[in-house]
Amino acid sequence: MIHHVQLACPRGSEAASRSFYVGVLGLAEKPKPPALAARGGCWFTGYGVELHLGVDDDFRPARKAHPGLLRTDLDTLADRLVAAGHPVTWADGEVPGMRRFHTEDVHGNRLEFLAPLD
Repeated sequence: MIHHVQLACPRGSEAASRSFYVGVLGLAEKPKPPALAARGGCWFTGYGVELHLGVDDDFRPARKAHPGLLRTDLDTLADRLVAAGHPVTWADGEVPGMRRFHTEDVHGNRLEFLAPLD
């Protein structure tokens, strides 16, 4: 079992991270422990996943490596992402038994969202 997935973000981008991960994806922000909060970044939780955004002073978005996140509301989520200006690239049929699409977070990190076919 995985405890969390960490993605990188640029220094000072916490507000943009919150806007995307809470405002668009619907996750809740989880307070960082005081010993780690001084490093910057933010943590989010919801839909059975915990995502940590960690500051990287030499930030480069992850264009290939990505978390694959299960969601039951793929169409609604895809519409919300497009409305917020994020790309949605459907890849149905490539993984047997799954619907899926890829997008990018506000920092350009690749994200995949999947749902089992009925």
